[in-house]
Amino acid sequence: MANIAVQRIKREFKEVLKSEETSKNQIKVDLVDENFTELRGEIAGPPDTPYEGGRYQLEIKIPETYPFNPPKVRFITKIWHPNISSVTGAICLDILKDQWAAAMTLRTVLLSLQALLAAAEPDDPQDAVVANQYKQNPEMFKQTARLWSHVYGGAPVSSPDYTRKIDKLCAMGFDKNAVIAALSSKSWDVETATELLLSN
Repeated sequence: MANIAVQRIKREFKEVLKSEETSKNQIKVDLVDENFTELRGEIAGPPDTPYEGGRYQLEIKIPETYPFNPPKVRFITKIWHPNISSVTGAICLDILKDQWAAAMTLRTVLLSLQALLAAAEPDDPQDAVVANQYKQNPEMFKQTARLWSHVYGGAPVSSPDYTRKIDKLCAMGFDKNAVIAALSSKSWDVETATELLLSN
């Protein structure tokens, strides 16, 4: 990797480690490999959101051309959010694309992602199904996002009604992750979720 990128990432890595947010357990970054090309980020779900209490792992890949091009970031932890793919973890955020500036750092990326969790942009979605639910049925969106936060991000327990529906379909022999995805995308209707699971 280009020397400029390595020097820069080392400096930013230290900046995150020494930051107030890290000391408050809000953001975190770890090395995946010794040459600083891949990092593992983590952000805490922001307060007063369905993600509160959850921890979200991020894959951060640093390009050769850093800091002139943004890092490639995706969610490893599954999450229900209009701007993040519920399948791949891909993120729709302007600063990770055309609004990137060389003055931005790992810390600003992590804090921007945390801010995105608190303020979704449903009109510029990465996941159309989630964005649709967010707009059409905000309460169901909140409950679904909270359930995903509990199952995948370790947040406190959520809706017992949703949990019962998951258990019911899992008892029929379906994979838990597939059940959660099917129910979430089919408005928690057990019948249409079952049809979807059987068609796959």
